[in-house]
Amino acid sequence: MEHCFSLHKAPSLTSFLPSLVKIYQGPRVFTPSNSPSDFALSRRRSLRTGFTSTPFNGRKAPSVKASAGASHCDFSSLNAPLEPRSAPGKFLSGVLQNQRQFFHFAAADELKRLSDDRDAAVSRMFVSLDSDEACLHRRIAQLKEQECQAAVEDVMYMLIFYKFSDLRVPLVPKLSRCMYNCRLEIWPSKDWELESIHSIEVLEVVRDHISAVIGLRADSSVTDNWATTEIQQLHLGRLYAASILYGYFLKSASSRHQLERCLTLVHQKRLNHRNSLQFLDLLPCGIKSLVLGRFSDVQSVPLGQGPGRQEKDLEELRCYVMGFDPETLQRCAKPRSKEAAHLIERHSCALFGDEQTGIPETDEVIRTSFSSLKRLVLEAVAFGSFLWDIEEYVDTVYKLKDN
Repeated sequence: MEHCFSLHKAPSLTSFLPSLVKIYQGPRVFTPSNSPSDFALSRRRSLRTGFTSTPFNGRKAPSVKASAGASHCDFSSLNAPLEPRSAPGKFLSGVLQNQRQFFHFAAADELKRLSDDRDAAVSRMFVSLDSDEACLHRRIAQLKEQECQAAVEDVMYMLIFYKFSDLRVPLVPKLSRCMYNCRLEIWPSKDWELESIHSIEVLEVVRDHISAVIGLRADSSVTDNWATTEIQQLHLGRLYAASILYGYFLKSASSRHQLERCLTLVHQKRLNHRNSLQFLDLLPCGIKSLVLGRFSDVQSVPLGQGPGRQEKDLEELRCYVMGFDPETLQRCAKPRSKEAAHLIERHSCALFGDEQTGIPETDEVIRTSFSSLKRLVLEAVAFGSFLWDIEEYVDTVYKLKDN
């Protein structure tokens, strides 16, 4: 069963992207201060970074196999389409491979160092404004800003990569290395792992997105999943990049939804408490003490568990998102930082084409299964969701540029 597939409505980004990430095997080894000897201590220290380190336990690294016909490609989970170009990025690649339990501590250390280096260059620039060296220090500050931006993007990418490896889901490698006779298949699909990061409400919206962009329903049969289709590489690249932005948008919108829900419940709780106090004030003194005991029992029931509670009337995430005005929609869908926007572009280009030129290597029509398309879309949505989390964390240590 074959289908002809075209994505004329897919949103367009200006890129499609790189070469395989090779883990840096340099001599530098990360050693936390005071050299903690056991993992428990490193775990406690890693809490400062906002993450929890996960031991690798000597397990064999999982792999993704992209096969087509008689040919196949095996890729280690410590590879990715985008190759870190900066020293911090290469260093963190080595830490992730050799000292995984220290990874987040090392990442936080690199972010702090980058922030200090940038701030120091800017400070020297302002101090020398009235001197003969003002022009020189201004240029040094500009170069340091560019250097730090490239480095922090690599750090963000490695943090995202860590999240995928924590799920034991390797990123799909550069597609040109995975195709045989214009045929692409990605196995194993890892659908369950990629769906497990979302809440039930968000997952329903993600499935709606998959159904809309590739035509595969959530209740599709195995036969439907492995049916083949055709798609241009350019359209596939646009679909992947757009799905990253969609995952980023869903994370932003769902976080906003949860915040508004919490504020609504807090307001409702305070309102119920105030109304109950007004009711008690109207009661005679003899009855007041009797009712007060029963009332305290009623108040102990968590909001949302009793019938008719405000929480039951809260909108589903899908309806909530559909109610966004254009300004709110744009604000949630647009990456907050220039580093995040650039990272989306670089990763997409690395996966589908040439990072330097920002265009696909070819625009040929390729044949693949709906299962492989779903795998790519789920990965892209997860990438966008992880990017939102990482961007928020990094910005607390290293101030990112507003987009």
